[in-house]
Amino acid sequence: MTSTAAIPLADPALADRLTARLALVEEALRDTVAHADALADDASRHLVNAGGKRLRPLLTLLVAELGDGARREVVDAAVVVELTHLATLYHDDVMDSAPLRRGAPSAHEVWGNSVAILTGDLLFARASTTVAGLGPEAVRIQARTFERLCLGQLHETVGPREGDDPVAHYLQVLADKTASLLATSARLGAMFAGCPPAVVSTVTEFGERIGVAFQLADDVIDLTADGSLTGKTPGTDLRERVPTMPVLLLRELCASPDATDEDRAVLALLDGDLTDDAALLTAVAALREHRVVALTRERAVALAMDAVRVLDPLPEGPVKSALVSFADALVDRAS
Repeated sequence: MTSTAAIPLADPALADRLTARLALVEEALRDTVAHADALADDASRHLVNAGGKRLRPLLTLLVAELGDGARREVVDAAVVVELTHLATLYHDDVMDSAPLRRGAPSAHEVWGNSVAILTGDLLFARASTTVAGLGPEAVRIQARTFERLCLGQLHETVGPREGDDPVAHYLQVLADKTASLLATSARLGAMFAGCPPAVVSTVTEFGERIGVAFQLADDVIDLTADGSLTGKTPGTDLRERVPTMPVLLLRELCASPDATDEDRAVLALLDGDLTDDAALLTAVAALREHRVVALTRERAVALAMDAVRVLDPLPEGPVKSALVSFADALVDRAS
């Protein structure tokens, strides 16, 4: 179900170590979400059993290779970040009315909104129990991360205030909703592997920057990829009026004197009634062919390159090479 394919690894020994440790994380995840209550157990296991890239715990394990990656605390930290991520997915799918997650029906489609929300809360409670065993500093980091996750969702929900730049507002939403947890994944991995503070700071900044690039790449993929491969329904964000970078760039363009009739026609499709599946497919197809998708991809590339430059102080070796390859692969997947 999981592999190190989410982060390209050219070094076989490193790949073997991470594969073995990721198996420990997977086992710990299943043990941690288990409940005596049958409903809580089924609902909590729903997304764990659906699999996924396990990108956040893998980043934790990879960064820990800059120190002593064999410490048990590193595995526990990896469990914490994945449980936190899974908890947010239960909540996000309710707020976005997403019918699919990882190729399976979303939890709210199976059990309803209330059960899905409460299951997300249960998973975060289990994450909190695990992080408590890692000490007060880890608890503080987890709390601040969860605060940013909530603020990101809040600001996405209410949108920019009057006078705010919608694009800048969206980038801050991405920093809070996505980048904060990737930054914490890298930070905890380095911390509990005993890395020096300068290394911890470097990988945390890498996680922050790559997180925004990752989500911008996802904005492109959501429009251009086959839904049967991504496990998501294309156009869900459009239907639910959730802003994405291509839509924001199109709105910005249409507000300028350089807008063409074609630009305005695409925006009219997006602002129309998308409850009908055929109308949604038409809108997705039109936006997919518009140049704002290429502009979004360019922003993702630029941010990924910034993230790579952050890694300059790290020692040369397979871990740094893997992080650089990850940044490159992130951009390639949106091509």
